[in-house]
Parts: sequence; structure tokens; C-alpha cells
Amino acid sequence: MSSKSTASPNPKPKKPRKIDLPAPDVRGFRSRLKAFLEETDDQGRTWSNAKWGVYAFYDYDGEPIYVGQTNEKLRTRIRRHLTNQRSDAVAMRILDVFEVADAEMWPLWDMEGVSAKNKDAKKRLDAFEYTAYLNAIEESRFTAILNEKIPPVSESVEMPPSLRWSLIDDEVREERKHPDIRIARRAETISRLAAVARERGEVSEGLRRVLVIQAVRLAFIAAERLAYAEGRPPPDPTAIAIERLVGSVLCEFTDPYGEGSLNEDDDALDEADGDDG
Repeated sequence: MSSKSTASPNPKPKKPRKIDLPAPDVRGFRSRLKAFLEETDDQGRTWSNAKWGVYAFYDYDGEPIYVGQTNEKLRTRIRRHLTNQRSDAVAMRILDVFEVADAEMWPLWDMEGVSAKNKDAKKRLDAFEYTAYLNAIEESRFTAILNEKIPPVSESVEMPPSLRWSLIDDEVREERKHPDIRIARRAETISRLAAVARERGEVSEGLRRVLVIQAVRLAFIAAERLAYAEGRPPPDPTAIAIERLVGSVLCEFTDPYGEGSLNEDDDALDEADGDDG
């Protein structure tokens, strides 16, 4: 007696979940990013839930590479940068997410509930961002980071407590920090950034400044690799005089106090996006 099977010899494949589509290193990065954005402080507050705050990104050498601010929510802005959602710095090829190994955020809890349209609050936020920016410049071997827009010149303030987090596991860090990989990646980033400048034509002075700073970062890591291959001591970062190449990095030459807006339309779009967290 024969029996009939209802099972199909060629079962229809299931559609994969979106979270399973990225490569393993990307999934690991996003898992660590999620943990960073869900971490709580000693008062039970989720650090990234602060509406007002400042943040920074660091590369595999611990070198600060970018500082930003937000008055929409830290988690929203940081995630937008680091998951390739809408972000001017990423879209314009200024910030390469591949280079981001660590992140830090400074929530401004005492400003919760303050309207984003409050001009005094905005000036205070500018002061915190400018202080974080100056600190990053001081920590940088090249005394320069990859901000297209230098924060408005403000009085230095005391920074609140911060949370710093590694976004890369040890295995991925060991692979990505290899100089040859970073040299190739950095050269590709410069090529893309230069293409943006060529294709758009009318770009900010800040973007052109970042192009120079990225070229300096590429030249230095390539020089380090050459010295290592030849068995010589590594070069001194002071061999490159950033200010002689791009002018002062302490203020915008044409708008030192932030009286204008670099991307008013883009800022409006960012705010319209709302909270993605």
C-alpha cells in the first residue's frame, strides 16, 4: 500500500530577516552600538535618551575624528551617523563609519524639556560642543579632526560625565587596524570625497578642509608603514604643520561665531526625520 506525502520536494525558501542580511562584522558593530545606546547611568537613566548632548567618534588609534551635537536626542543622531541612515557627514563622504572604533557621549540632563528653538539653550549647547571640539583637537596627533563645520567660538565650559564605548570586537579590531587595510580604505575615502567636491562643484570650504586633513591622515599612516618596513623609528606627527596647510582649525574663517548656517535645509530635514529610536 502506497502513501502520499504532502511535503514538497522543493520547499519554498523563507525570506530572511533584515537584521540577518548584513555581514557578520556589521552585525557585530550594530550589536555593540545597540548596547552602547541602551546603557544606563547610576541613576537608571539611559545615557542616549538625553535630548540635548554632545558626542564624539574615535578611530583605531584612539584618535578623535569627529565631534557633534544634538537637540533631538543622542540616540537618534548617533544611530543616524553609524548605521548609514541619513547623515550629512556620511552622505558627503566626510566620515567613514569603517574608521569608527569607539564612541563617546555627554548627555546634558539639566536641559531636558527645553525647546529646541530656545536660542539661549542652543548657545549653551554650542559651548559644550566647542569645548569637546577643543579637547579633541588637543588630543589629536595632527591637531585637527574631520568636522566639516567647526563649532561656533564659545567660552569653554566644564563637560558633564560621559560614556565611552568600544563598537568593535577584538577580532574585527585586530583585522581592521592593520595599516595596509587602513591605508587602502583611507585612500578610497579621499577619492570619494574628492568626487563629491568635483561632482557638486559648490561645496563648503569645510569640506575642502576635511579633504586636506584626510590626505594628511593618509600620508602619515603610509609614512609610518614605510618606516616600519625599513626598520626605522616612526615619523613625528609634528612633521606635518596642519595650520600651514588649512589655516586655523579653531574657528571658521568666514563664520567664527556660527552666525550663518552651513546646511540650513539639511538641518531642517534632519529635524523632520524625528526620533528613530
